[in-house]
Amino acid sequence: MGKLFGTDGVRGIANKYPITSEMAMQIGQAVAYILKKEGHRPRIVIGKDTRLSGYMLENALVAGITSMGADTAIIGPIPTPGIAFITTNLDADAGIMISASHNPFEDNGIKIFSKTGFKLTDEQELRIEEIIFSKKISEKLAPPAELGRAYREDDALGRYIVFLKQTFPRNLSLEGMKIVLDCANGATYKVAPILFKEMRANVVTLNVNPDGMNINLNCGALHPEGLTKKVLETKADIGLAFDGDGDRLIVVNEKGTIVSGDQILAICTKNLKEENKLKNNILITTVMSNIGLSMALKKMGIEHIKSKVGDRYVLEEMQKKDAIIGGEDSGHIIFLDHHTNGDGILSALQLLSVIKKENKPLSELSKVMKVFPQVLINIDVKNKPPLEEQPEIINAIKKAEKELGDKGRVLVRYSGTQSLCRVMVEGPTQKETEAFAKKIAEVIKNKLS
Repeated sequence: MGKLFGTDGVRGIANKYPITSEMAMQIGQAVAYILKKEGHRPRIVIGKDTRLSGYMLENALVAGITSMGADTAIIGPIPTPGIAFITTNLDADAGIMISASHNPFEDNGIKIFSKTGFKLTDEQELRIEEIIFSKKISEKLAPPAELGRAYREDDALGRYIVFLKQTFPRNLSLEGMKIVLDCANGATYKVAPILFKEMRANVVTLNVNPDGMNINLNCGALHPEGLTKKVLETKADIGLAFDGDGDRLIVVNEKGTIVSGDQILAICTKNLKEENKLKNNILITTVMSNIGLSMALKKMGIEHIKSKVGDRYVLEEMQKKDAIIGGEDSGHIIFLDHHTNGDGILSALQLLSVIKKENKPLSELSKVMKVFPQVLINIDVKNKPPLEEQPEIINAIKKAEKELGDKGRVLVRYSGTQSLCRVMVEGPTQKETEAFAKKIAEVIKNKLS
């Protein structure tokens, strides 16, 4: 039996296995099959980002779901966390998001949410794979009179906007605040400008004209250079950059300096502690978080727990430890007292609320933690053999770790969604950090590329 699901749903190049219309139809059928019960007609919500291949996959999923006798609510372009919310808001049995997040337009993916708004567990994903590869779906197709219906849910964005507004303190206002939004020509291109304008902010927009192929292209959370320029040019108070599916946030302060996900986490966690709202006095991040965050949390008397890389592992740890805030330096932040998933717009609202409460510019609030130089190098690899079985790579890592001592750290891992090996090094200076990272990357390139 093959394997469909990776660390974040089914992912790949559009129109190549497994991201084909045939497989999308079978995924739709398998999800509907699992949800079918005697006397119950399942309802499944489908959303997407702005990729060209979204049309193909959306229609294939609808065909698969309706062929099993389940109904489909088609949402259209909406952030991934928006689908998680709408699934519960519409009392649907499941939600499906068509997106490859921050990847280029050629890629696409299928993420599935349960009726509670959480992503599926590994066991639930395995069940879908088993149904697909068993080839028994054709025996369960609905008779003509029981086929499902598909309809467009036109007020989904409005519902999502109302939900987001409710996470912002009622006694605060964004009136008069100049905000630059970089929507990455992705899933936030409609909802973010509408939301912030309704909240009376002075909004300047970038990359809100998707054409199916310009999603994440030199813009958004992965490429905030244009946002930095526009913030300085317009003398804005803040710049907010989202990724293609809207679950990540990277911020630029009023001086044009990038504020990372770790810094946002430090600012918001500190505020929660000061307001006696930091449940169990815990922040959950991944092993990729900057050393400076750990040091800042220690100074604040906050427990710092680290999970494996990936938002699903952060969430698992949050649920295990009963924590309400967690996230990644990439800007994927989860406020579990507000939502079941990382949400870039919601994260922006929480950060803006702290700026308003403190009445301080973001550049001042960011001083809560010192950011140590960090270098990340991605190496294309042909395959992914266990790193611990590669002595030359292990020796290069150990050599760097020995020289860094307690002044830095090294983390080498494979990407869960792409054919990449990621080398992350933190050190006392930018020059030293780059040198260590390049040495390790060169060894990996020689062995695995």
